[in-house]
Amino acid sequence: MAMTVHVDIVSAEEQIFSGLAEFVALPGESGELGILPGHMPLMTRIKPGAVRVKVPNQAEEELVFVAGGILEVQPGLVTVLADTAIRGRDLDEAKALDAKRKAEEALSNQSGQLDYAKAQAELAEAIAQISAIQKLRKRT
Repeated sequence: MAMTVHVDIVSAEEQIFSGLAEFVALPGESGELGILPGHMPLMTRIKPGAVRVKVPNQAEEELVFVAGGILEVQPGLVTVLADTAIRGRDLDEAKALDAKRKAEEALSNQSGQLDYAKAQAELAEAIAQISAIQKLRKRT
């Protein structure tokens, strides 16, 4: 039997995933992070993107899109506290493409520094969501 670690992925609205995993991969602030059982304690911010969870005895990885948040790794427990989290199967490509288009339009209008920063964040989130959808599509 493979070694496992308990993983919880939660957003403000709901618990998205809770169970055992052989590994977790997610977009850390400084790059892609891979967490295996026995990983040293860690706390870091995560960027928008796909969280991949390898569940024992399951061929396909669980995929969850997160729009940023915090990762906490403790002995035997990995917790992802996401600003927003959406199960991979629930992602809507048309909605993500529309959000990307609107953010690009807002960037081109540049009415103020605050609006520009908000548009940049929205664009990064939309691009990360589209990337997660494409990863999911490649698996099927």
